[in-house]
Amino acid sequence: MAKQQQQQMNMNVDVKNTTSIETPDGGVIFQQGVLLRKVSKFVVGAEEDAIMPIPVFFDPTTGKILTSTIPVELRDEYKDHTIA
Repeated sequence: MAKQQQQQMNMNVDVKNTTSIETPDGGVIFQQGVLLRKVSKFVVGAEEDAIMPIPVFFDPTTGKILTSTIPVELRDEYKDHTIA
């Protein structure tokens, strides 16, 4: 997914041809945050478990995460903390 995001960021995009993303109450400002996930020491090959940050965007008023910024594999787990 990181490679896909990098490719999308390198594209020339005419911002006039984009669509605004809004919160349910009409807000258009989002903040960036991270979901923190623990990764087993056996997976990372270290003596201790590691912490993996996953960048997401959220509504600063409600704290709800913009669903499309959560990896697909984790969306069900965070469904109570998201907005469309």
